[in-house]
Amino acid sequence: MDWVTAVQTAIDYMEEHLTEPMRYEAIAQQGCASVFHFQRMFHILCGYTLGEYIRSRRLSQAAAELAAGHGRVVDIAAKYGYESPDSFARAFQRFHGATPSQVRDNGVPPRQFAPLRIKMTVEGGCTLPCRVEEKQELLLTGYKRRFSGDRSNKQAQDHDFACETRVLQYLLEGISREHEITYQVLTHFDADGYDFYFASQLPPWALAAFDEDLGEMARHFEHLRIPAGTYLVCETARCEFPTAQMDALRRTMVTDVLPRSGYLLRDAPEIGVIHWFFEDGNDRVNTARYCELWLPIVKADQVG
Repeated sequence: MDWVTAVQTAIDYMEEHLTEPMRYEAIAQQGCASVFHFQRMFHILCGYTLGEYIRSRRLSQAAAELAAGHGRVVDIAAKYGYESPDSFARAFQRFHGATPSQVRDNGVPPRQFAPLRIKMTVEGGCTLPCRVEEKQELLLTGYKRRFSGDRSNKQAQDHDFACETRVLQYLLEGISREHEITYQVLTHFDADGYDFYFASQLPPWALAAFDEDLGEMARHFEHLRIPAGTYLVCETARCEFPTAQMDALRRTMVTDVLPRSGYLLRDAPEIGVIHWFFEDGNDRVNTARYCELWLPIVKADQVG
């Protein structure tokens, strides 16, 4: 079963069981995969974590029933898995921007969230510059934020993270080993989100004096030790803003390149390497920028 079919089968299963307790193991079985592997593939293909998708569908259906006058708030809250009307009301207002009573009694229109339909578009052979590489252990220093799995909120999360941590970014780039290269590390994936790190590789002298030199600011940073391992490495096109291509590149890697490679994703951090500037005489050539995406992989025949 290909991944597009597997994920759509799981989506159909979730739709049939929205008002029942759902185990992630049962959902992953629909796609013939482990829970970890299915959650990663679902997030890459759909842009939502599994937990966020289920929560959004339930809240959308609950709002439709309230708007149609099909039940009391307390009954609909219980129907869609909420332990109390208060917890339901809080989740409902975060999602819809209105309370359940406003939707039911005052005709406030709720947010619509339709079931996903996964489609695969064939546009010719893949010509991405991809390769399987053995990477040595990598020691990075960076700062993080926990991102939710809501695709509709991703741009806002990215923007807020970049703006609110600008000082940390400048501090890190000022002492990094390679000023023209930065790293994005995605790790600790679960059904509700993932940790996103902005990081750099620091020279030994900077690491040794890191806490002393940065003083109170050092508490905002973490040292990340990425173990050696096997990665599928692909690159974006050269352009001024290559980070805008990374989501599409990730989807292509898992739907086109990975199934033909004999490898599967493994449970390890995903790494983006952003090559920001290149020298051409005295000028910066921004159109030479590109990103590498490292997906951690393991040979399929080594997975039990």
